[in-house]
Amino acid sequence: MTTTTSPSPAQTINPMLVIVCGCLIALIAFGARSTMGLFTAPITEANGWGRETFALAMALQNLIWGMAQPFAGAFADKFGTFRVIIAGAIIYATGLALMSMADSVFLLMLSGGLLMGLGIAMTSFSVIMASFARLVPPEKRSWSFGIATAASSMGQFVFAPLGQAFISGFGWEMALLLLAGSVLFMFALVLPLRAARGGVARDETELEMSISQALTRAVSNASFVLLTLGFFVCGFQVAFMTVHFPPLLVQEGIDPQLAAWSIGIVGLFNIVGAYSAGIVGGKYSKRYSLTILYLARSAAMTLFFVIPITPLTTVVFSACLGLLWLSTIPLTMGLVTVICGTRYMAMLYGVVFLSHQVGSFLGVWLGGRLYDQTGTYDTVWWIGVALGLFAALMHWPIKEMRAPAFSVPDGAKA
Repeated sequence: MTTTTSPSPAQTINPMLVIVCGCLIALIAFGARSTMGLFTAPITEANGWGRETFALAMALQNLIWGMAQPFAGAFADKFGTFRVIIAGAIIYATGLALMSMADSVFLLMLSGGLLMGLGIAMTSFSVIMASFARLVPPEKRSWSFGIATAASSMGQFVFAPLGQAFISGFGWEMALLLLAGSVLFMFALVLPLRAARGGVARDETELEMSISQALTRAVSNASFVLLTLGFFVCGFQVAFMTVHFPPLLVQEGIDPQLAAWSIGIVGLFNIVGAYSAGIVGGKYSKRYSLTILYLARSAAMTLFFVIPITPLTTVVFSACLGLLWLSTIPLTMGLVTVICGTRYMAMLYGVVFLSHQVGSFLGVWLGGRLYDQTGTYDTVWWIGVALGLFAALMHWPIKEMRAPAFSVPDGAKA
């Protein structure tokens, strides 16, 4: 059976406009989320909570994000990215606004946990990159994934100091309302993505199947399973750092402004790292690149913790971490498309991403839990180092090729 390319609305719009608007949406979505670590101290102090309470809300946010991502991806695959992002922006902004009023644990979990998690899932780079994959030709997909991931990192660089400025200038409640307003700006950027619902069609090697068939075949594939297990580690490490790295630095005597900027520095250098990963993924083995990346993360984390923590080492480590931060995403997304094709890539990447967010939940929650019990982040830090080695082992045996269950048999091709 042969699958042919048919005209689509995306062919009547400048692809670069779609990429630019999609990147700006990813910038806002990830940027607003990346400020949450800055609210750890003010919200817990204002309500007399331990850090575990706030950490649990952020862990719930990550878990809901992961659980919702396959469904957001499936809706985007079926109905288009436009509708999903519009609904997601409303939910996201509502969560931030309600979080500014959080004077009970229930309201914190509802706003910062449930609503923000749903909103992030529906506006994140996962949905954006699926739109790009159907818009650009196969040889440029890895590059487009790198661009989207780099834009997300730029959001981290922009919003981390901006969020701290909001808190310092207006208080944490108004800072959250201002962030909610910035999320609603997505409405002005989403229109070009409405025309990009179709895009580049599947090639003749991709097999027609239902959503349930695609899911069943993916989770039965060993390489897909290994990729999913490895991405758990990325979630654990990144989420732990996003929420707990600034307060860890303050505890070590680093100035709060530099602690806030550390996350911004991570985002700035990840622009280079993510974009480079997109290029590398288009030229070299994605599985080997991911193996090296996770080993490098563990090495950097080890060095930072065994030498004295100073402003200089903080900046250097933040820069190194930034080069490795979200560089996993274009490579992981690229492997999903290589193994499973593009038809249901948003949904299938959502499944892989669910593992990432389970790791995120554990990284954030354990960070707060063990800090309250021991007064330090040492144990969780070393767990993160060990998990990096585990992830490297998971990626090494992946088969970087289209899975037979997703391929049209040779005799059926034109």
